[in-house]
This record gives sequence, structure tokens and C-alpha cells, in this order.
Amino acid sequence: LDKGELVLGFDPGFPPMGFADADGEYVGFDLDLAYAVCDILGVSLVLQPIDWDAKELELNSKNIDCIWNGFSVTPERQEAFSLSIPYMANEQVLVVKADSKYETLLDLSGAVLGVQAGSSAKDALDAAAEFKASLGEVAEYDMNTVLLMDLDKGGVDVALLDVIVAGYYMATENVEFRVLEEALAPEEFAVGFRKGEVALTEAVNAALIELAFNGVMAEISTEWFTDDITTVAEQVAMGEEHG
Repeated sequence: LDKGELVLGFDPGFPPMGFADADGEYVGFDLDLAYAVCDILGVSLVLQPIDWDAKELELNSKNIDCIWNGFSVTPERQEAFSLSIPYMANEQVLVVKADSKYETLLDLSGAVLGVQAGSSAKDALDAAAEFKASLGEVAEYDMNTVLLMDLDKGGVDVALLDVIVAGYYMATENVEFRVLEEALAPEEFAVGFRKGEVALTEAVNAALIELAFNGVMAEISTEWFTDDITTVAEQVAMGEEHG
């Protein structure tokens, strides 16, 4: 509030949450939601593209005030960050070309899997030790968009990434992909702040709750996903039920 701005760190290759469009403008669901939150807080939003693998360094060195770009809640992140109320459900899914021979996780034995470095998808892969050990190779990418382009070219056999990103990419790009029925990990998206920054976390939480109940969050979600897939109202209701 004193400096009058919130500096948001995001991966510029993570559609539809935050990314550069064809004109080079930064757009996305998370960015629109952040603009709405900043309107409530009375501050300006500053968009700061970052290397996703260096996000914690960017935050702790105070180059950014928050990480807000499909930031999945994990036990490790709950320890390392102050996290907002979760606002959207997510899961890590496996994407292959439509004509691929792969149907199940077992089929992927010996396959080349691509994943974004520093992502919760990478964390989910590391946690699935037996599955990871069955793979022929794991290739890491800076951005999911580059990973998916390489999948289309045959550079990898399968991509592991967020279902929301995979679904948006498949709906908007001229690619023939499909998602395997078996997923690796259910997750939720939240905003990440420096550990101990309680006042900022609570202020953003209050704004998110206001947007959930005044209909603005639903409007933003519908613009990007044709439906309201946010979960803040549900999170609040669950909290009230549990006292």
C-alpha cells in the first residue's frame, strides 16, 4: 500500500493463466484476476515475467511481491511460502499425440517424457518414483508452450503438465493431442507470497473472497473457460462448516 503497487511474477509461457499473446501483450486468467484484486486494494499491478525455475529467488530477493501464475499448492510450498486461499482446482496430466500408442502409465515404460523445470509437475514426477524410474528419459523445458511444441514435433513421447494449460492449448492450437485417463496428482492453485507476509496474504484473501461473492471472479472465469471453475466460494463455505 505504501508503494502503491503490487509486482506480480509470472511465467510468460503459461496459457491461459498468464502469457504473451500474438501481439506480445501479457494476458491471462490470473492476470485479469490480479487486476481485479489490485482495484480493490487501491494499488497498481506491475507485471514481471520471470524464469519459473528461479521464482523463489525472485520473490525472496524482493524483485517481485508475489508468484501468481498457476502456482500449485504443494507441501513443500506450504512450508516455504505464505499462500493465499486456493482459488482453482488443478491436476497434473499426461498428454500424448492423438495417434500415439500410449494409453496408460504402464505403457510409458521407456518413453521420453517432457516436463517444465521447477514446476509442480516436476515435483509430482519426482514423487512418483516408480513411474519415473520406468521412463527412458526425462527432458526439462523452460516453458510448457515450448514443451508442447516439441511434443507436436515428436521431440518427446509424452508431456506432463497442468490439465488447465493442456486443455487450453489443445482448444486454441492446431494440434492433435489427447490426455491420458490416468493423472499423476490432484492440486489447487494459490498465490505465493514471502513467508511471514501475513498482512499482504490476508489482504489478497479478502479481495479474492469479495470477488467470488460479487460475481466478478465468475465473470473472469467464464471469459477464459466458458464457465466458472473457481473454488473460492467453496473454500469459504468449507471453512465456515469447520468453524
